Amino acid sequence: MTGRRGFRLFPRGGWSALKVEKSVRRVLPRSLLGRSLLIVLFPLLITQGIALELYYGNFLKVVSRRLTGSVTAEIVLSLNALERLKNPADKEWFIAQAREQLQLIEIWRPGEKLTRVGSTHVLGPMDDDLVHALHEAISYPFFVKWRHFHHVVRIYIQLPDGVLEIDTPRKRLDMGQIWLFVAWTVGSTLLLFTIASLFMRNQVRAIRQLAQAAEQFGMGRDIGPIRPVGAQEVRKAAVAFNRMQDRITRFVAQRTGVLAGVSHDLRTPLTRLRLSLAMMPREGSICASVMTEDIDEMVGDIAEMEHMIDSYLSFARGEGSESVQQVEVLPFLEDVVAAARRAGVHIRALEVEPDLRAHMRPDAMRRVLGNLFDNARRHDASVALSARRVGGGVSILVDDDGPGIPPDRRAHVLRAFESGQDGGTGLGLTIARDIIRAHGGDMTLERAPEGGLRVRLYLPN
Repeated sequence: MTGRRGFRLFPRGGWSALKVEKSVRRVLPRSLLGRSLLIVLFPLLITQGIALELYYGNFLKVVSRRLTGSVTAEIVLSLNALERLKNPADKEWFIAQAREQLQLIEIWRPGEKLTRVGSTHVLGPMDDDLVHALHEAISYPFFVKWRHFHHVVRIYIQLPDGVLEIDTPRKRLDMGQIWLFVAWTVGSTLLLFTIASLFMRNQVRAIRQLAQAAEQFGMGRDIGPIRPVGAQEVRKAAVAFNRMQDRITRFVAQRTGVLAGVSHDLRTPLTRLRLSLAMMPREGSICASVMTEDIDEMVGDIAEMEHMIDSYLSFARGEGSESVQQVEVLPFLEDVVAAARRAGVHIRALEVEPDLRAHMRPDAMRRVLGNLFDNARRHDASVALSARRVGGGVSILVDDDGPGIPPDRRAHVLRAFESGQDGGTGLGLTIARDIIRAHGGDMTLERAPEGGLRVRLYLPN
């Protein structure tokens, strides 16, 4: 792909490198513990592989060539001696000496012929070294049998007048220490990897504890200070988290206290105004009847001002002082529905899964559902309420059959002071969403099956 003036937007091979990187990311573990163990395992395997190559590739080959060279020299000596000795008694004497002195068991089989040449290979360099040494030392066909016998290696040599069968001890050719070395290498790798896994698990456990505490605190649950454990950096992070938690808690408490004082100061003059209006005369003259209408309007204005003050203070306070509890959803929603019906809200249906529980602040959730019910009541809409288990949490659906909210307006009405109705404060949906998010959940606006508004509340457990 090229841009203007022929400049290439992606380098050659860029897509291939990107594909390789994505493939590697799919294979690599995503957890910190898995990646830390890979960081430990890879250098350990490379170190052990280098040690095996140095031992197996250099030292073992040198020793194997020396051992096979020694055995081959003794076999050549036996062949030369048997060719020079013509007397059968002398040959028997030499074969007996080779058995006692050279540890070579030689059997002469006159008139026989070999049916196979070469070698039955085994794992290790000694088989190739022995075959190579015999090829260089003798000109007769031969066959080396490794696997038929446990303690000896049998060599068949085709001579002009028969076959010489030679049994040599396997320990003179095979270095058994290689298996011990491999076992030690593998065992030490597993042991060190296990120890590293235990240490890394303890370190990761401290990080998980910190992440869980941050998640719980973000949901508004009072977990108290966490105990600093793990490495020094993790301990410092835990201490910093405890300090942050304490500062935020103090800040919320101070702001709540200030807001409570503001609420008291604002309610005092409003209460005096309400009392003054209630004590004014409303009977007797035409002017009194006119004043009665004005007084009723002023009382309505005061009630609206009190409602607005409550909304503003609730929005600023954020309902953060209440503790989180595990609540049975069905009895809780039944109480909320009963209170809403007493307030004039038409609740046409309530459906809840059995044995459904949720972590919530009950009073705050009552305020959320109350705000949603009030919105439906102002639009003369009926409400259907349902709750079910979704994933690791609880989903509560509030459906109404009112006019709904156009999709392009749903994001706007969730903003503070954005009201979809004249005279509203524009804080009902905003307060509801803030309370749900303080629980660690979320609130979304959708289209209801009846054509109205569906409010989806999600509370994690």
